[in-house]
Amino acid sequence: MPLLDPKTWQDPKISQTGPLSGPRYAVTEPATGDTLGTVTLAAPADVSPAAAAARAAQRDWARTPHFVRAQVLRRAGDLFTEHADELREWIVRESGSIPGKADFELHVAAQECYEAAALASRPAGQVLPSEAPRLSYTRRIPVGVVGVIAPFNAPLILSIRSVAPALALGNGVVLKPDPRTAVCGGLSLAAVFAEAGLPEGLLHVLPGGADVGAALVEDPQVPVISFTGSTAAGRAVGEAAGRHLKRAHLELGGNSALIVLEDADLDAVISTAAWGSFFHQGQICMTTGRHLVHHSLAAEYAERLAAKADSLAVGDPFRDQVHLGPIIDAGQLAKIHGLVESSTAQGARLAAGGTHEDLFYRPTVLTGVDDRTPAYAEEVFGPVAPVRAFADADEAAALAADSSYGLSLGIVTRDTARGLDLAERIPTGIVHINDQTVNDEAVAPFGGVAASGTGARFGGESNLEAFTDVRWTTVRGDAAQYPF
Repeated sequence: MPLLDPKTWQDPKISQTGPLSGPRYAVTEPATGDTLGTVTLAAPADVSPAAAAARAAQRDWARTPHFVRAQVLRRAGDLFTEHADELREWIVRESGSIPGKADFELHVAAQECYEAAALASRPAGQVLPSEAPRLSYTRRIPVGVVGVIAPFNAPLILSIRSVAPALALGNGVVLKPDPRTAVCGGLSLAAVFAEAGLPEGLLHVLPGGADVGAALVEDPQVPVISFTGSTAAGRAVGEAAGRHLKRAHLELGGNSALIVLEDADLDAVISTAAWGSFFHQGQICMTTGRHLVHHSLAAEYAERLAAKADSLAVGDPFRDQVHLGPIIDAGQLAKIHGLVESSTAQGARLAAGGTHEDLFYRPTVLTGVDDRTPAYAEEVFGPVAPVRAFADADEAAALAADSSYGLSLGIVTRDTARGLDLAERIPTGIVHINDQTVNDEAVAPFGGVAASGTGARFGGESNLEAFTDVRWTTVRGDAAQYPF
């Protein structure tokens, strides 16, 4: 029996919310424009009832023994593997992913659940010294209800990495996936957790637009928001959360640099470089958006990267064997192509790509870029690789650091100590020596600085900090006596 049957998408056991009050929405395959099914979207009025139901269910869940919560999370991890064929098809068709990228999402989703299961039994606090004759200690308690707002680009990973630890630590969750990936980024999680034995009422999936997200941020029953998305949207979420005195964990955009030093092996580095810029059509926050190459290698590097780009197949990832699938929708494609066109109008040269057919955008390489080149200075969120030369390590560090973002950094060199030393000079949340910028593991903290977000979270201690509060407790044998 399939885990996701369109006939049961509005079944309360799946949505755990009941009927939603927004419009009907066609689940569309971007590669073909075909409708895969329909869902009912949430409206802002649906947020408060969902949060209230999650809060009511959360009280018993928080008191549930840790090993029971861990069992649910482990079972959910197993289900992502057991239903991999079905879920892979949804990720490929709904989000335009190639099968390998879908498999990576499923692998990470399972690992996120297993890692979250281990959180349920983590040490809950500390025994503290006290000046008074009493036991003094701290313990971590669930925040109550966590609001999760997830984007379209890696829909399963970017939902589960907040949902799983929040649930494991005793919270309820209201998840708002992007409507463009309502199934693989939302309803699939609800179906998995329902099958895994999660008590009803704890997880609510509300696919919807920015107005639903705003209602979730403003709802007083939701004290913590976990948001992944653009920097512009993240600023609005952070501002609104601040007004309501609630925590907002923001994982935002990037314009990550790959620095190629003069001792790099070009035969090896081109594969690394192409993956960093072209994986999932460049629709990844960590995508390599700036290729900074030593001047002695820059011309050959650009030529080889352009040849690699020209060799990559672009097409329907469900029906054909391709390297790149479609851009998610026409609006995103127009933004990508507009940045490329404005860049060439200002003097950048197309070494490869710069064209599209329907939503299929060719991997693109730009040379002759500078600080004013739009596709170099801004986050493109598409398969575009600007290449810029530098003279020495000082200039490389200055160029890499000259960005409002600070998410990920790659450095390619045969001298790893030199690479680490260079990385110390560049503000960033993530560094990879001899690798490109797109990496993710369930055990690793993830997050950026500056316009890329509010710092590392996800993974281990970061999740404990994100989804629990610290409570100080003291215990005396007898009632305390005071001077009056």
